[in-house]
Amino acid sequence: MDSDSRPDAARRDTRGNAFAAWARGRLGVSGLFRETRRKVFPDHWSFMLGEISLYSFLVLVLTGVYLMLYFHPSMEQVPYQGSYAPLRGQTVSEAYNSTLHISFDVRGGLLIRQAHHWAALIFVASLFAHLMRMFFTGAFRKPRELTWVLSFLLLVLGMFEGLTGYDLPDDLLSGTGLMVVNGTILSIPIVGTYLSVFLFGGEFPGTELIARFHTIHVVVLPAIMTALFAGLIFLTIRHNRAQFPGPGRTERNVVGIPFKSLAVRAGGYFFLVAGIILIIASIAQINPVWLYGPYRPDQVTAGSQPDWYMGVADGLLRVMPGWEVVVWGHTLALDNLIPLAVGGGLFLVMGAYPFIEAWVTDDDRDHHLLDRPRNRPVRTALGAAWISVYAVALLGAANDVLATRFHVSVNAVTWAVRIGLFVVPFAVYAVTKRWALGLQLRDRDKVLHGRETGVIKRMPNGEYVEVHEPLDPERLHTLTDYEQYRPIPAGAGGPARRLRARLSRGLYGEGTQIPKPVVHEAHEHEEISG
Repeated sequence: MDSDSRPDAARRDTRGNAFAAWARGRLGVSGLFRETRRKVFPDHWSFMLGEISLYSFLVLVLTGVYLMLYFHPSMEQVPYQGSYAPLRGQTVSEAYNSTLHISFDVRGGLLIRQAHHWAALIFVASLFAHLMRMFFTGAFRKPRELTWVLSFLLLVLGMFEGLTGYDLPDDLLSGTGLMVVNGTILSIPIVGTYLSVFLFGGEFPGTELIARFHTIHVVVLPAIMTALFAGLIFLTIRHNRAQFPGPGRTERNVVGIPFKSLAVRAGGYFFLVAGIILIIASIAQINPVWLYGPYRPDQVTAGSQPDWYMGVADGLLRVMPGWEVVVWGHTLALDNLIPLAVGGGLFLVMGAYPFIEAWVTDDDRDHHLLDRPRNRPVRTALGAAWISVYAVALLGAANDVLATRFHVSVNAVTWAVRIGLFVVPFAVYAVTKRWALGLQLRDRDKVLHGRETGVIKRMPNGEYVEVHEPLDPERLHTLTDYEQYRPIPAGAGGPARRLRARLSRGLYGEGTQIPKPVVHEAHEHEEISG
């Protein structure tokens, strides 16, 4: 007979303490958990963008494990004997055969396969939006430069992860994309031919590509990305999130929610994101490989389009003139090499921007308050111009589809994209900068004159004026609590010093910002008005 008369709750508490003691002795992480549990984290809807990328990555891992159980990464040719009648009896690769088997014969296979593809698109989109949020609000500044770098590396690896997964089914659409990849690799001087032979296991399309891409797709890249996510989580706990300015928020404190609330909400968000991905996968068809057919080196799919995140590379390739030059007896395919260099440079500038801005501003301080994009007109305009290059190149990737849909010449679309790549970024830069300055001017007017009430009052002299009322303290704080940099004077120094001074004037010199209103000016104006 059991003589233990302790309540069940007490026994459960004892078991919990025993497990905690066991974990503390073996893992030694109780101090870290205790410190994290006491932390407070800033809260804002835009922080959800980074969380969506993490949750969609988890969906990718879970669905990828399921698909891996049925996929055969081999280019060995076999007769198709599955459920899809139009292809029955045709010779296909084992990779394509297993993809059709997953789609038609495995219970829930098509749903999981489409969820995997949609999760990949959402992962890259959310990560891209997260990076843009960090860029426009200045969340990349010290001490969060590494957070930016790791997020940027995740974006690049996510694009290559999508590319390798896109090519695994060995259908005609993915094969067409591989032909483009092979042409780009071959355009690299000196080493291009060797890289192509190594990647494809011989002359294109080779016999080893699917097996090698499968290893990269399911082992190498996911392992690196998992490590990057772990690093991002560690840095977030270590440095916390930067917070938007507001009453009571300074560079030395944090206003937000406790870790326990954040963790509970994160669990709910994960199931919400996973549910939305599954709903999309169940009602929106994507990548129907059975309609494309198996890959044949002598065939090309008409109207083939890559996933959106690779559209910038495909667009630059499509609109580039077919230039070739011969140097020392070697032919350089500039129609592939130049787009490769421009696309790579576009992303390298994005990845290095935090360090460029820190060098230009000579700012080595810690920043825990975010910027409003309007208060950094030049940075905001540069980001908008970068996005416009991406958008125009994405249109170039669909030049044939646009020509067909709108009944215009494909050459006209191509030339429009070529011109747009040089004109649109400068136009977007100018408009965005003027827009930000206009918003700054409106903020200054609100601080000095108050909020418009819509009430018209007649003065003793017969003049009609609109009545303004002072802003509430919270709004007044938001409009005035930010720092305006001053450009670095040229002074004496070498070319690097002069370059830094010139760039500094471009970012924060004359015509790049409206003088910031301060609270005492508002009070003086109220006294004068009164």
